[in-house]
Amino acid sequence: MGGFFAVAAKNDCVFDLFFGTDYHSHLGTRRAGMAVYGKDGFDRAIHNIENAPFRTKFEKEANEMHGYMGIGCISDYEPQPLIVRSHHGTYAITTVGKILNINKLSDELLKAGRMHFQEMSGGEINATELVAALINQQDSLIDGIRYVQSIIEGSITILVLTPGGIYAARDRLGRTPVMIGKKDGAYCACFESFAYLNLGYQDYKELGPGEIVMITPESVTTLVPPGNEMKICTFLWIYYGYPTSSYEGVNVETMRYRCGEMLAERDNVEADTVAGVPDSGTAHAIGYATRKGIPFTRPFIKYTPTWPRSFIPTIQSKRNLIAKMKLIPIHNLIINKRLLLIDDSIVRGTQLRETTEFLYRNGAKEVHIRPACPPLVYGCKYLNFSRSSSEMDLITRRIIRKLEGDKTELDLSQYTDPESDKYQSMVEMIGRELNFSSLRYHRLDDMIKAVGINPCKLCTYCWNGKE
Repeated sequence: MGGFFAVAAKNDCVFDLFFGTDYHSHLGTRRAGMAVYGKDGFDRAIHNIENAPFRTKFEKEANEMHGYMGIGCISDYEPQPLIVRSHHGTYAITTVGKILNINKLSDELLKAGRMHFQEMSGGEINATELVAALINQQDSLIDGIRYVQSIIEGSITILVLTPGGIYAARDRLGRTPVMIGKKDGAYCACFESFAYLNLGYQDYKELGPGEIVMITPESVTTLVPPGNEMKICTFLWIYYGYPTSSYEGVNVETMRYRCGEMLAERDNVEADTVAGVPDSGTAHAIGYATRKGIPFTRPFIKYTPTWPRSFIPTIQSKRNLIAKMKLIPIHNLIINKRLLLIDDSIVRGTQLRETTEFLYRNGAKEVHIRPACPPLVYGCKYLNFSRSSSEMDLITRRIIRKLEGDKTELDLSQYTDPESDKYQSMVEMIGRELNFSSLRYHRLDDMIKAVGINPCKLCTYCWNGKE
């Protein structure tokens, strides 16, 4: 997905920028970068972080860079931040989001004038470079940012570093968050609200959907007020978000406890212990175990000191291998046990099948699976949730194809309705294919209640296909 951190300070900001950006490392593991502005102008560094963590790759820059304003990012795909020179002057820019109409917009720009884009590997255009090009079509930076918000399909949150301050613009529908922190002599902006706490900042405000502010060491000024419509990604609470973060006033860890509790209320399976797939399934499992009065245990531990996140490798076989090799069993918590295992979700199903077989090989009597969210039936249109090439990568869509055949037109609504026969058939077949003792998904209505904010403000497209 990607994350960001920005600082405007009266004194050197690089220490805060370095550690604040590092606190977003769970949101991507491909590229990272920092850009600063100070008395010597702009300075920037970008590194590949696939094989080494952010702090290792940027240790040199943390000691050598200087500036009183800066932006940093963890990018799951494109290199950024970029430094751009245009009629607006020189600025640095970083973005988080997904542009569905990127080809249409880039083609229009190429046809309109003599300009170019640098192609990344694979021939794709850097989305942040496109955003900068679109901004430069307007007479001012603020008009350019508003223009981008109005014409892109998908989502985009933007940070722009200028000599006069930092523009922070939340996505038009607030699909991703922007948090503002404050301390004496400095303000910061970030994706994850916890990122600034250990750096001495306190909560200042959360930007509303479409809101644009100017951040300086002295103030945060609203340039465009927030809109009324919001569609924040619900999956932030289920999986992406760090446990210590809060979005729209709702803490991630607390929501996951409630989520597990509500999952337990509708379940009648008999189990000896409850466990979570580490790490995002753990809090859901604690909530479930607490409500049911079943012991919470950790029958296996994920070894993470040297293994990267298995979510990231683009080759499926490598992703599965890494996921398998990271799990270390605790045999006396597995042998002859009826285990109930909670994961944040089932996407492709390959890793959870590996985990289930791993538990059986180590002596488990039964393995019951309880995902903390409903079946993922639609690929995400608004955020870079994964680099899937097709919705057929989803286990639900593969099972639906087996049930329905190769129909060109298909009504998927019954496969998202937990009361329908087709939904039950799909769930039963998924459970059999992945070798689960039983499978029961969380209901969408219960999951929304666990979040606790107005349902109209939540994006649930990946579960029900509704915009």
